Amino acid sequence: MTTLNRSTYRRLNNLNQIPSVWEGDRRHISANVESDYDGQKECIVWVDGSQGVVRAMDVVDSEVGPEAIVRTLLRAMEYPQGPVKPGKPQKIVVRDREIQFYLRGILQDLGIAIEYVPNLPLIDELFREFEEDQNSQPPNLPPQYATQLMEVGEEIWRNAPWEILEEHQIIAIEINKWDIQTLYVSILGMLGKEYGILLYRSLDSLKQFRASVLQQQDSSIEQLEESFLKQDCLFITFERTEDLFEEYDEDLDLADLSLSEVEPNFGNIHPLEGLRASLFEEEALTVFVALTALNRFLRQHRRRLSIDDIPKINSNYRITLPQESETNHLVSVKVATLPEVTEELWEMATSHSLDDLEEDEDEDEDEDEDELSPALRDDLIPPDSFVSIGMVPWEMIDYLRSHLDSIQLAENVLKTGDGFPVILIQTSRPKAITLIEEIEAAGGLETIFFNPGEDPLEDDVYDLGILQTKNGEMYLFGEFSQDDPTHKEARKKWDSRVKKTKGNCGLLVARGLKGASKGNPKLPDMMALFSAKFISHEDAGLGTLQRIIQLDWE
Repeated sequence: MTTLNRSTYRRLNNLNQIPSVWEGDRRHISANVESDYDGQKECIVWVDGSQGVVRAMDVVDSEVGPEAIVRTLLRAMEYPQGPVKPGKPQKIVVRDREIQFYLRGILQDLGIAIEYVPNLPLIDELFREFEEDQNSQPPNLPPQYATQLMEVGEEIWRNAPWEILEEHQIIAIEINKWDIQTLYVSILGMLGKEYGILLYRSLDSLKQFRASVLQQQDSSIEQLEESFLKQDCLFITFERTEDLFEEYDEDLDLADLSLSEVEPNFGNIHPLEGLRASLFEEEALTVFVALTALNRFLRQHRRRLSIDDIPKINSNYRITLPQESETNHLVSVKVATLPEVTEELWEMATSHSLDDLEEDEDEDEDEDEDELSPALRDDLIPPDSFVSIGMVPWEMIDYLRSHLDSIQLAENVLKTGDGFPVILIQTSRPKAITLIEEIEAAGGLETIFFNPGEDPLEDDVYDLGILQTKNGEMYLFGEFSQDDPTHKEARKKWDSRVKKTKGNCGLLVARGLKGASKGNPKLPDMMALFSAKFISHEDAGLGTLQRIIQLDWE
């Protein structure tokens, strides 16, 4: 048996001995309390019976040995919690014989009596209060509506409104029930960072929050949090299921995960209540009706909602309430787009962006005007992207013309050969959106070409894949060894295809870097297609480039 060091005995003997009896125990945490912990846990607690205070408490794994009891006891003596002073008791009582004998062996030189008693009334009462507190906590969702809410939340995920609607494109849901007249819907997810739906109880709350966020982009976290808590809305958000937390990847886009890998969470935000990750009965029914109506609206009008300038659309629905609710099981709901509000919020955002741009331009004027950007850049394609040389079948090109929001492809492309030659860039959704925006800001693509490059230190020769945008910038999209047989075959097919299309080719941007879609994006994964002209490296006029630093070529 492990014993204390002699120096520890001397230190403990110097403590004042309190004329009191302490209760000590180690108990399994019940199912209700254990919900806050992972695995099988036990609670170690030491209570001063004379003063009625808990001096120390620990939660440990069930497999941890009896040493943990002593560690907690020593802390109760030397560093007690609460308004009590350090000290050691005259007597300790426990209800477990093994703990009694173990403590007698450890504490035999401290002058503390260790006794066995069948009951520990203070600790018994403490654990009863624990369980009552847990049982008194309302569930996150009313049990009678939980299943229906989870199902409607899962349908929202399948409908993926963030694929067609941005945060400023507002939809109104008129309910006129449970003291709610109209909810104003703002969709989260177009940027690929958070996915969910905010159901604002008033249009003023929505506008005030968006205005405060725009004004405080450079503010502290505390200021942004204060603005967040001033919202007045119900919400549903989506998070990864717990079993995926161990594989956390900050670049992972939730949209790349299957329904089984995400879970909906519901809650409420109010300036006087703050954030509450739960719904009470009337709130649950309100959210159920609103999301059910929104799902129907999305299915009915998805194509019309997908265009940039959403028209005025309104539809009426009769929503059947869960059977466990009140006697009137039908609620009439009106769902409508709000083009005027959408335009107002868009102008608010763009005017703020223009102000920032003007400030940036003023700062740029102060910089050295003689500074030249490098001839070849490597900051366009996101790191860890999947890059491949291939083609898209012509029938798929026709589909992409009608379904992609971002497509720059001439109508008169010569449809010869087995398909349209493309460079595929596959990355996460947020990074794909950024890549698309940067290419569009540059006016689109001008040319694609492969240029010879060499590494003098390793005597390697490369095909450097290069994109040139309309504004003249050139970007490296890949380094391919000329000795790689896979690349040789890909280049052979590429050269043959671009010859048949008279040099017409393109850049296809897709999401889905994780999971089964990697390297083989499906139609829903494809986000943008930019056309370009393929030119020879002789026409590019760069000559053979040499590596001077990793990924820097001159």
